[in-house]
Amino acid sequence: MKLVVVGGGSTYTPELADGFARLRDTLPVDELVLVDPDQERLDLVGGVAARIFARQGHPGTVSTGTDLDAHLDGASAVLLQLRIGGQAARHTDETVPLGCGCIGQETTGAGGLAKALRTVPTVLDIAERIAERAPDAWIVDFTNPVGIVTRALLDAGHRAVGLCNVAKGFQHTFGEWFGVDPERVELDHIGLNHLTWERGVRIGGVDMMPRILDEYGEALAARVRIPLELMRRHGVVPSYYLRFYYAHDAVLAEQLAEGSRAEQVAEIERQLFGLYADPALDTKPALLERRGGAYYSEAAISLVAGLLGDTGEAEGEVQVANVRNHGTMPFLADDAVIEVPCRIGADGAVPLPVAPVDPLQAGLIAHVSAYEELAVRAALHGGLGRVEDALLAHPLIGQTDTARRLAAELVAVNRDFLPWARK
Repeated sequence: MKLVVVGGGSTYTPELADGFARLRDTLPVDELVLVDPDQERLDLVGGVAARIFARQGHPGTVSTGTDLDAHLDGASAVLLQLRIGGQAARHTDETVPLGCGCIGQETTGAGGLAKALRTVPTVLDIAERIAERAPDAWIVDFTNPVGIVTRALLDAGHRAVGLCNVAKGFQHTFGEWFGVDPERVELDHIGLNHLTWERGVRIGGVDMMPRILDEYGEALAARVRIPLELMRRHGVVPSYYLRFYYAHDAVLAEQLAEGSRAEQVAEIERQLFGLYADPALDTKPALLERRGGAYYSEAAISLVAGLLGDTGEAEGEVQVANVRNHGTMPFLADDAVIEVPCRIGADGAVPLPVAPVDPLQAGLIAHVSAYEELAVRAALHGGLGRVEDALLAHPLIGQTDTARRLAAELVAVNRDFLPWARK
């Protein structure tokens, strides 16, 4: 089995390599190919990945290259983990909105739209090349904003599934609290990418949510930074991304005082590449946990194994993924992309039925889903007016003067990545 990672020079990649090495019985990878335009980063990351394979006795090979077309032939799956513009672009995603009185976050709100404008055209170009060279390969998108990028891929007819690590992280947390394997933890996970709630947590068929909120509520509230009283009243655990909506003013004040997360990440990456340069390093460093993306490899391996029919499950494995709505949440359009538990198999990821969604959650889901539709249009067709409309539709912005100013500033700072803006 050949897997290709586009954006293979990312500091995340040793997490993937470690997962492939540890879980080789779940996903027997013969060849792992890391593709990235940055040869220097590839050399460092590829070296660590190869040493991790060797240390753990994995028989597969790790290779690298800067030419995507030269490495796609025979691929069973292609994982996308791109950051167009690097940490410098992330910095503008997070700081330009602050200057307009809006939250600056790389995947949510105005920053997420800026990232989508840069990313969607590139990802679609990559997907066309995959379709030509490896037409049977699955595309697994880990590139943020996952919901928007996955929707663009599906709209273009590609074999794609979106992936996020939030649900996997909750499974690990709950599994640790109750002393069970994370795979035994079943989540009633509902929403859109980076806009999700856990409505139920079942272990052995028993809903553990009441115990979680009673016994671990304070720890959860500290983790997601959302009041425990709210979680208890509604019987849900929101992801930490909900804080941008539920505590907008407090988050904005914190960001104005503390500065950009991009600056912190850039420093972590600098340190990580220093570690990766050590020829003796053959394990993923502990510092990688501070980079984010925990359990990404486990989520990716489970998903790819299911898509390629290697899970051993007769009916397919259940995993949270980003897929078409197709009536799952009747208040959304069928072509919306949602994040829910899915049955994973050779035919793709099929969303499982979900219980009716509470209006408190449904209203926000519908609002953000409408924004995502407009964001795809802006990314595909360009135009300052389309960018402004998408911003106006987002619940974190929603004011004409702010949307107009943000659109102009975001397009200006991203002009080098937007051909339509240079005409």
